Amino acid sequence: MTKKILHITSGDDLTENIRQLKIPGDIVIWREMLSEGPTVANVGSPEFIKVRKAFLKSTYGVTAAEYQEKFLSELKKLENIEDYGEIVLWFEFDLFSHMNMLALISFLMQEQKHMTFSLVCSGRLKGEIELKPLSELSIRDLGKHYKYKIQLNRDDLEMATLIWELYCADKPKRLISEIKKTSSFEYLSSCIRAHVERFPNARSGLNTLEANVLKLIREHKISSLNQLLGYALQYQGYYGYGDVQMQRVLDKLDGFFTISKTGVSLNENGIKALDGKENYYQKLKDGECYGGVKKYDFLYDPESHNLLKL
Repeated sequence: MTKKILHITSGDDLTENIRQLKIPGDIVIWREMLSEGPTVANVGSPEFIKVRKAFLKSTYGVTAAEYQEKFLSELKKLENIEDYGEIVLWFEFDLFSHMNMLALISFLMQEQKHMTFSLVCSGRLKGEIELKPLSELSIRDLGKHYKYKIQLNRDDLEMATLIWELYCADKPKRLISEIKKTSSFEYLSSCIRAHVERFPNARSGLNTLEANVLKLIREHKISSLNQLLGYALQYQGYYGYGDVQMQRVLDKLDGFFTISKTGVSLNENGIKALDGKENYYQKLKDGECYGGVKKYDFLYDPESHNLLKL
């Protein structure tokens, strides 16, 4: 008997579009945001659940009931997957989606028997300048992506598991050595590089995302915070942050710009930070975590592209 196909998707909007393709197989939706906050390598373990519930509750007001409904109930469906012959992963090109995908692969590798894995990933379409998320593709283009899905081999799966384990560990410098390695994950190296640059810059104390927001204010005529949020989301590169995540970035930077009737402009702190004339590490320092480490326990050196342990 032919074994079934299981599709695991990165969100609800994408899932609705996939259903319109009318391709065979069951669907599970992965609703987490593991690119932010503390993580535990053993996905779904009591410790993992405890840590993630605490972070999402304190940071975004997600209740235990909501976490159960949105994530844990879907994760439960993956505990017994021996009935499936193929797992199709539908994930985007950005860091947000890739961290979820790596965690998922790590979880599935504990259970997998003889099924095959394939990946449908967003990217650059012919004739397009910008990378385009799967959820924004036409149904026709989404179908083309599925037709040419990428087969993942054992090395790919083991590499994904290793990077997830390194992300959850307390030695982020080890991730840098993975950037130059080749795999079937076309955008993985760019995502690792983006993650490394989320640590505070050794010169200014701002990370790449924070500095980019200030650059947008300097280079564009921005009339309101809402417009600034839109620009920050549009020009964030490989991070894949959503509205609520990016709003946290803007809130943290409120001491670097002013809002008036004429619009949003950099204040003295913002100018000094962008020009590298003052380091704001101590003023910005908090307990934020990325995986297994605290954000402010390391500095990003723009000269060597390495991380410095404090």
